[in-house]
Amino acid sequence: MNIAELALISLNAGEHVSIVFEGKEYTNYQMDQTARKLGNALINLGVKRGERVILQMPNSPEVFQAFQGIWKIGAVVVPINYQMGAEEVAYIYQDCGAKIVITSPDFVDKVKDASRRSKDIENIIVTSEENFNGILSYERLLGQSSDVLEMVHTEKDDIASLVYTSGTTGKPKGVMQTHYALYYTAKMVQVTNNYPMDAVNMAMLPLCHSYGIGAMNSTNLRTHGKTVVLRQFNVEQLFNSIEKYKVTSVAAVPTMYIYMLNYPDADKYDLSSVKHYICGSAPLAVETWRQFKEKYGGEIAEGWGLTEACANNSVNPIDGVKKVGSIGRPMAGMEMKIFDDNTRELPQGKEGEIVLRGPMVMKGYWNQPEATAEVIKNGWLHTGDIGYMDADGYFFITDRKKDIIIKGGENISPRAIEEVLYAHPCVAEAACIGIEDKVYGEDIKAFVVLKQGKNAESAEIIEYCKGKLKNFFMPKELVILPEMPKSLVGKILKKELRKI
Repeated sequence: MNIAELALISLNAGEHVSIVFEGKEYTNYQMDQTARKLGNALINLGVKRGERVILQMPNSPEVFQAFQGIWKIGAVVVPINYQMGAEEVAYIYQDCGAKIVITSPDFVDKVKDASRRSKDIENIIVTSEENFNGILSYERLLGQSSDVLEMVHTEKDDIASLVYTSGTTGKPKGVMQTHYALYYTAKMVQVTNNYPMDAVNMAMLPLCHSYGIGAMNSTNLRTHGKTVVLRQFNVEQLFNSIEKYKVTSVAAVPTMYIYMLNYPDADKYDLSSVKHYICGSAPLAVETWRQFKEKYGGEIAEGWGLTEACANNSVNPIDGVKKVGSIGRPMAGMEMKIFDDNTRELPQGKEGEIVLRGPMVMKGYWNQPEATAEVIKNGWLHTGDIGYMDADGYFFITDRKKDIIIKGGENISPRAIEEVLYAHPCVAEAACIGIEDKVYGEDIKAFVVLKQGKNAESAEIIEYCKGKLKNFFMPKELVILPEMPKSLVGKILKKELRKI
């Protein structure tokens, strides 16, 4: 089976507007025809089944078309975070061995620089009609290509996407997501959440990220659905789009919800059409959940997932009981358990490492069998997240294994301290890390960003924590930053905080 077959479900329901981008509407028929033309253009450029094609650009209709066109011919999509540094991008070019890069005009110079360091890149395609020296025009290629294309039949275990993740150490690792894993994930997201077939979805998550890919695929199952695409996250554009297009489902990350909370003119917009707010990618603070419900009336359904398992692995019921602070229950078809350090299952309520098993789990890391063997053991994906399961089958993450602070031999969860900091009336964002200490081995350093228009001193915030944290858990230092270092999807980068 080919993951591109998912789009046929919508096509069989008849022609309708499926994508809205910057005021322009695209029907499902138009999108599919363009994808077929692109598939033929890539074939004419020599792309064969199983070969990699890089996508390096912000959200746009062309991203949707490119995913479908590449998949239709049995090739592999390599979506790259366009904000990555030059060294990381060049490494991915070399590692994946792609011959073609599809990009937008804004990133031509970065792509040219990276391609000069790779021996494999033969063609760069830019989504523009403008002339760029030595670069192919996306529009002209489509104009020269037939829309008659027979979809390649791929095997369940064939790679569909190669998504590179940046760890805290070492080079980026390419996660091999198969056609069946992506198909199964999309299907189970729909089975678990039972979204309406005519849902109007907001796509502001980066489509180069596994979270965005999963959201994009699952919308294909909503036969008369529509997706409103933002080039990138902007609160004013988001609220304006919700009101204009009557958006019913919003998927975001915690940082986006914090910006929505802090937006001063929210009352100008009618957001009543939104029925479902979904959150993932990073931990959602309990205080953020409560403030959001108080201000907007919506209950955020927090979920969780890893790129190594197609990014959709658990969720709180979108129309059921939500446990604040929980990542919910496993998606249909996904097994989740808690293991100790000796890979033994722990009982309900006991804290250990969260492990996953099911068709969503990756095939492995590209060209890294040793790294694959470190995380997939006896069929179980070891996530590196520490947590527990309660009596109702809801899972709670207490921290990342690598982020645990070991102070005086005691394991301290940064998240427990961060939740207290988030409750301070002036704090918008918070993060804690371990720092070297001569007495305890490690001690606690906190970083916060203040809410817009609010003022507070470090000493004042530490004093606030005294009545809410044991003395042993108190931050030794607290630094107020103008902004947190973040990934493209808004996850706070603790590895960057450790450099400060």
